[in-house]
Amino acid sequence: MSATKIALLEPITKIVPLSHVAPLRVLMVVPEVSPYASVGGVSKVAAHLSKNLVELGHDVRVFMPKYGFIDEEKYPLEMLIEGLKVKTGSDGKEPSELLCNVKTHVNEAGVRTYFLENMEYYEKRANVYGYSDDFTRFALLSRGALEFLRHSEWKPQVIHASEWQTGATPNLLKTVYSNSKDLEDIAAVFTIHNIFYQGMFDHRQVSELDFDDGKSGIAPLFSDQLKKQNFMKRGIIYADVVNTVSESYAREILTPEYGEGLDKLLLEVRSKLFGIINGIDYDDLNPKTDPLVPYNYDANSARLRVKNKLALQKEFGLPEDEDAFVLGMVSRLSEQKGLDILLEALPHFLSAHDTQLVVIGGGEEKYAAGFRDLKKLFPNKVGTHLMPNFTLPRLLFAGADCLLIPSKFEPSGLTQLEAMHYGAIPIVRKTGGLADTVLDFNAKEKAGTGFVFDEYSPWALFGALVRAYETFQYPKVWKALVERAMKSDFSWEASAKRYAELYRKAIQLRHREKVAEGTAASFEE
Repeated sequence: MSATKIALLEPITKIVPLSHVAPLRVLMVVPEVSPYASVGGVSKVAAHLSKNLVELGHDVRVFMPKYGFIDEEKYPLEMLIEGLKVKTGSDGKEPSELLCNVKTHVNEAGVRTYFLENMEYYEKRANVYGYSDDFTRFALLSRGALEFLRHSEWKPQVIHASEWQTGATPNLLKTVYSNSKDLEDIAAVFTIHNIFYQGMFDHRQVSELDFDDGKSGIAPLFSDQLKKQNFMKRGIIYADVVNTVSESYAREILTPEYGEGLDKLLLEVRSKLFGIINGIDYDDLNPKTDPLVPYNYDANSARLRVKNKLALQKEFGLPEDEDAFVLGMVSRLSEQKGLDILLEALPHFLSAHDTQLVVIGGGEEKYAAGFRDLKKLFPNKVGTHLMPNFTLPRLLFAGADCLLIPSKFEPSGLTQLEAMHYGAIPIVRKTGGLADTVLDFNAKEKAGTGFVFDEYSPWALFGALVRAYETFQYPKVWKALVERAMKSDFSWEASAKRYAELYRKAIQLRHREKVAEGTAASFEE
């Protein structure tokens, strides 16, 4: 068993007595959260995790920017603090403070969200990301969250930051605000969703002059140096506890292949590194009630999926054939998703088998062009929607026989969980969260929930495709496989309980650190 796994299983009460049933107070600082702003996976994780923690009895709140596109008629906001002064760290040439407001709203799940309002950096922006001053916008969010807590009667026991955008939060908490009586006892948790993204610079090509050791002071908000500071690294260094979104990914990032230059740092702090798989919301994702699915069904009536297959084929202009083996893919079109090996393997597979392919997703043009070329080569076998879409994936999950996820790396992954719940069998590479959630099919033992391959190559993927196709030819075997996949439990409730453990671990480690600091101070005196 790995050191990471051992740490996850250790009784956390060894550090300091703290009731496992005591409600926790947690503030999540995130760049986006659904339903107010939803671009990436972070928004879904924050929404579902906070909802389930609140349902478990914890006081969990969220802090995010007040973007201009947030509909205040749909989500009426209450003003909490007007004219909050957020320090910029400027040396005098630029403003030393920015004035912000803090508003709040409680959603249907009972989760209170705080919004940092600033005209220049949030309200005038049409998007969440993609601006040349994003480093300033998200550093402002981190500073604003801590300034807000200094003025708030409610104080969390834990601040939970995620990704490089809010990695400055643990850094500021342990340095600039370390002597604040309002904040000094708060523990910090930092979540790595994808270590590939470390800021607004190429972390693989950093000159010695621009290298960030992670320990120097945070640059002022208006300084160009701020853009060169690595807040993924800083979040790892200063947080009491660090976690990734699957146990396998927590182990993978300790290696040069996956660690993106931070593997040595992570090895040094591995005792505080954990992995917790993301879940999915079964209230929202339910094929029995989903209005986006033409013919509703559950694990006991999965035979109805064939009607959704015909609807999927019709939607994408493919021959309507219930016996055809239908592959699906819902993905961002990027190198990470394994599209290089997929586009090499698919022509061989499609030409030799009675197979159809449906692809949904947008991204890099070279991959979109690759799928367009594939459609020209197999016009009666390939259907595409090469841009993001939030409704078509449900139809694909409900109608496709298999879902393709041949990722080069995959920290957690959600589509494999969604697909399994809808009865689409995942074909995945054994990496990250895919390895943790998809059990390879074993005909002899009548076990497994998908088809897993290890080597990152087109022929390893081709082999998995053939295995899936051949298994599909045995209806009884396939029916049992679909039922097992649909009955797999990856609910957010289970993951939320593990996050509650993680928060308690952070509180205890922070307590131990404070005791050690006090002991050291007494010796100095």
